Amino acid sequence: MPSDEMELHQPPAFEIGEKVRVRKLLKNDGTFAGQEIGAHLAQKGDIGYVVSVGTFLQTSYIYAVHFLSSGFVVGCLKKELESAEDKTDESDVTEE
Repeated sequence: MPSDEMELHQPPAFEIGEKVRVRKLLKNDGTFAGQEIGAHLAQKGDIGYVVSVGTFLQTSYIYAVHFLSSGFVVGCLKKELESAEDKTDESDVTEE
């Protein structure tokens, strides 16, 4: 996405209830109450589910992801996540 283009001009990349995987280690930047700054909130590869979609500075989507391994709900940017859903299209399945 070019720096002059706002992500909010497009629909969210992930939907509520979608299974996602973290692409990198997520650390507390000071916005996660109850944990020290720098504490690990999610490890690369952790699986979670999108529980809400919000916005940040009217430019980006923030995805609240519930990570089952830690129980934490962490706000994530699109670039920090990838879909973990099985994208098999039912029309691709052939009947015998």
